[in-house]
Amino acid sequence: MGFGQKLKNASVEGKEKHVPAIEVSGTTVKVIVGKEVAHPNTVEHHIAWIKLFGVKKENSQLVEIASAQFGPTYVKPTITAELAGGEYSELIALEYCNLHGVWENSVTL
Repeated sequence: MGFGQKLKNASVEGKEKHVPAIEVSGTTVKVIVGKEVAHPNTVEHHIAWIKLFGVKKENSQLVEIASAQFGPTYVKPTITAELAGGEYSELIALEYCNLHGVWENSVTL
């Protein structure tokens, strides 16, 4: 089974706290974990990182756009990135919860 088959998404229980929401406004992209329901973010249960990838229009290459790591404390896990222009056909966000694993979401541009 490949890595992609192990990722959790909006069809899994607990999605409200874990699925990374992707908001696009012009060239600004914001990824928010816990947008619907806040994630606890305690030492025992926290979001460790978020990564944002883009799929290039010209060749479907997957490239990392931004990433952030978070300590085991209360924080609103969010990242914001400015895109250079219309070079991506899709954006993919991953996040890692230390108790519930890796979750993903994507948007087509």
